[in-house]
Amino acid sequence: METERLILDSIKESDKEDYFINISHDKEVLETFICRYAETLEDFDFSSYPGRTDLFAIRLKETGSLIGIVNFFDETEDSCEIGYGISSGYWGCGYANEAVRRFLDYLFSEKGLYTVYASFFTGNDASRRVMEKCGMAYDHFSEKELTYLGKDTRLALTARAPYKTVTSMSPDSMLEARTFRYNDAINRNGGQ
Repeated sequence: METERLILDSIKESDKEDYFINISHDKEVLETFICRYAETLEDFDFSSYPGRTDLFAIRLKETGSLIGIVNFFDETEDSCEIGYGISSGYWGCGYANEAVRRFLDYLFSEKGLYTVYASFFTGNDASRRVMEKCGMAYDHFSEKELTYLGKDTRLALTARAPYKTVTSMSPDSMLEARTFRYNDAINRNGGQ
């Protein structure tokens, strides 16, 4: 998968150092994205990442360097949830928006899903804005308390993207979104 500035592809054995530096050892990223922390490259257990079909590297097209990751999980016949993390050194450059937009297109067009959900840590307004900019709309608030990195934190599930994403939507118009998704499902199946 490609965008103007990025390539999204599988994690490779050669990504270990970039993954360590930009995700698993970047404490700012780990405050916003659930991932195992590693103190040193030698301590970093990377063995489960290469070859996974649900986890993708976000790479700069210019250099091929891994600057982030995006994944999907809790997949059902027609939906899943996504997660994404970008190295804090690349925050504010629009890379998360670009990667998530392309990833949503992949999930809808190539995997045939109808709904994609995303969560963010309570207070992580940057991640919420990424979701909104990518056409995701508020769905519901379901706070989960968990202990992560040795402290109590809250994860809020609040956004979803129907099959054809919309640019903005208030919680009051969720019925329209459900109707829109349903109508799109009918259109995709030839009106059946």
